[in-house]
Amino acid sequence: MTESGALQDNLMLSLRYPPRQQSPTMASWVLRLLPKNIRFLATSSENQRAEGCHRHHEAYGYFLPIQTRWQDNDQYGHVNNVVYYSYFDTVINHYLIRYCGLETGLQTSSMVGFMVTNQCTFHTPISFPQVPVAALAVEKVGRSSVHYRLALFPPKPTKEPPSVDHRDLSDGFFFGHSKLGQFDAVACTTGSAVHVFVNPATNKPMGLPEDFRRGLLRLIRPVSS
Repeated sequence: MTESGALQDNLMLSLRYPPRQQSPTMASWVLRLLPKNIRFLATSSENQRAEGCHRHHEAYGYFLPIQTRWQDNDQYGHVNNVVYYSYFDTVINHYLIRYCGLETGLQTSSMVGFMVTNQCTFHTPISFPQVPVAALAVEKVGRSSVHYRLALFPPKPTKEPPSVDHRDLSDGFFFGHSKLGQFDAVACTTGSAVHVFVNPATNKPMGLPEDFRRGLLRLIRPVSS
């Protein structure tokens, strides 16, 4: 083994099995010494663990059943990838309107939310006429921005579809509700999104009102490691 190869192996071992007294600063210093391809391997397992945590009910605070539509299916017989973004957009804005007091009319609203980034990771497909439940959590509330964590949980594979009534569709429900037991414990899709709220007259970012902020902070949830 070459000297550089031995150095890389020793560095990788120090990251996988760090001594008890190793500080975060030391770990990051060691990580910077690695070539980019080795550095990626050292951090990918951490990303996988975080993604795994995001696939469970406990990572979310608010849930909204979503009725899939015939038009959502593509020629492969499952919901097309782009449609998941509309499901996530629905659960975000449903919560903002129902529990944060967001006004959506341009003539009456004091602020408008611009979606500046969003992302989906697809794990397993769903299809019409399934009724999955969309899940929402808030990761960070800034002065004018909100960072969301999202997921979609399919119904459990039983003969009977989930028992969803008008109140579930109009109000949604929160973590701990008994109806969560009708849905799979592992998400079929996970994602994230960021809203920036602006003054509709100037299109410039504005501070979030306190009552609006309180509604968002209700969904701040720690993720188990």
